[in-house]
Amino acid sequence: MRTLESIAPAGDTDTDALPPLPGPLVPLLHEVRHALARLIDEGGEHRIDLHALPLDATLIDQLLAFIGRGEVEARIDAMGPTRVHESAIAGVWIVDYRDADDQRLALHLEIATVPQILRTDRATLNAGLQRLDAGLAGAGDPSPPS
Repeated sequence: MRTLESIAPAGDTDTDALPPLPGPLVPLLHEVRHALARLIDEGGEHRIDLHALPLDATLIDQLLAFIGRGEVEARIDAMGPTRVHESAIAGVWIVDYRDADDQRLALHLEIATVPQILRTDRATLNAGLQRLDAGLAGAGDPSPPS
């Protein structure tokens, strides 16, 4: 079960305290708030490309500190490492796309139950089914179930 204690940064004694919020981040966090409410009410997902906004590295670091780090993280290795982690705000994900040299290509906030990059698309599911069927046929199973 998620609790504030389980997702608070190490050493944080006041679990209700948030770091200071620089003024330029307020409109962005309102966008996140509205997207999260829409996700809850309608299931609508939203993605924000942080590099497309007029934010310097300091403001991005302050934003990431403000939203914190949650319990879930993943790493995807496809054309370079992509790091995904949920913020301390459930449903708000940080997706950090990198190239083969570990240089950042894009940094997104994704408001979703599960980030898009972690979902398996239909073509990949079909390929998995075919692989399993081939394995079953190789094990002597003459006909896979339909």
